[in-house]
Amino acid sequence: MTGFPLTVPHGYRVGTWTVERPLGAGAFASVYAARRAEAHRLDPAGASAGAGRAALPDRAALPDRVALKFLPTGTHTPRQLRHLRELAEREVELLSRLRSPRLIRMYETLTVDDPDRPELDGATVLVLEEAERPLQALLTGTVPPAEGPRLLVQVCEGLHQLHTAGWVHGDLKPGNVLLMRDGSVRLGDFSTASELDGTHAYATGFATADYTPPELLWTELGERGIRVRPSADVWAFGVLAHVVLTGSRPLPGGTAAARRDAAVRYARGEEELRLSPELPPLWREIVADCLSRTHEARAAHDAGTLLRRVAAAARTTPPPGPLRRLPRPHLRPRRGRPRRIPLVVASATVAATGLGLALTAFDGTASGYDRCGKGAVCFYSEPDGRGDMCRWVDGEKSWPNGVFPCPWTRDRPVRSAFNNGNSQAEGAQYVDVVFFAATDHREPLGCLERGTRTNFEEPVRPRSHTWQESC
Repeated sequence: MTGFPLTVPHGYRVGTWTVERPLGAGAFASVYAARRAEAHRLDPAGASAGAGRAALPDRAALPDRVALKFLPTGTHTPRQLRHLRELAEREVELLSRLRSPRLIRMYETLTVDDPDRPELDGATVLVLEEAERPLQALLTGTVPPAEGPRLLVQVCEGLHQLHTAGWVHGDLKPGNVLLMRDGSVRLGDFSTASELDGTHAYATGFATADYTPPELLWTELGERGIRVRPSADVWAFGVLAHVVLTGSRPLPGGTAAARRDAAVRYARGEEELRLSPELPPLWREIVADCLSRTHEARAAHDAGTLLRRVAAAARTTPPPGPLRRLPRPHLRPRRGRPRRIPLVVASATVAATGLGLALTAFDGTASGYDRCGKGAVCFYSEPDGRGDMCRWVDGEKSWPNGVFPCPWTRDRPVRSAFNNGNSQAEGAQYVDVVFFAATDHREPLGCLERGTRTNFEEPVRPRSHTWQESC
């Protein structure tokens, strides 16, 4: 198949999966849609699970449909093989360690064992959550997508989750923003992602020029790769936002090479941005800040600050057409002062490490309340910290529609909670959490003292919360 680094035939079996159709390809990987094979059928001799398997859930918990990402190893030089292994290991490491609502989920990794097919033999296969289509598919028309602002909020959420966890994506672009069937967004393709070592990370240098900040276009590749910082993702988000909202790029040029040269001239003060007049004022300010000429100027706009501005801009951007809104659940007002929730003594020890707002560390062993990282407050859909979880290290004015929404609380109550401290240093002033029956911190329901793990005797429906000095 033209343009695919690795061609996998229809019906090919890999582990318990059967390949159906191609979904897309990058410079090094081919992605195919697959379905779960019949449970009673044995794995074929041509494909088996191998070394490097990631945290593997129960087979019963796996979905019926997935995306298989093939990283080939056949017919390559030793240097190419080493590079491909590094790409696969990088992506597996990130997706094994981080589990977030805005990152594509990885279920397991497999290794193809098929000597009769040298081009497939030894290939690493990532079994991923299946997306409906990439964001790029929405950008082919002449009119910007009506849902663009909403999608950009979720993209920015994903960046904030990555950066808070200490990672840089390194190749944010429309092809790596994935749209799910429920309309939500996931970030994907972490083969060029890199973990921060202090203030920098080290990338392979294979990013997309249109979304690469100017200072990295002339940086030399060192022994560990190119030194990158989170501000590189901020630049990429600025370009992405301009493309999504206007259908045009912010720098002139009819080819990628011409736009690359324009970016270098812009960094030297010899070229200006060509921001579209179609950008609303708030978005114009955001894009201009993201596309500041230097890293130092962009560093002032970290992903957390950027997210709040993007969320505010999205709420004030008039859509081209009517948007479908989910019905809001009826809230029964509850008056009075916050009531103190009794401390529930639990024997489990908190093992997860807090990774940031709405982000959960995942090592395959954490369960119950232990999923709530240090510095966070977590609410659960089932007693004893079971079921779905929403996690914050900051206050939230609207769980259903806020910056970091908790979608399952639209129609289900909260049955348990854990206040695992405040995100600031030990001894911080604001350590207790008050939660409310309405948005904007109205109609108090209760207060969780620091260290509290509790089951709620009756269903409660919080819609916002805030950190307080004490209950």
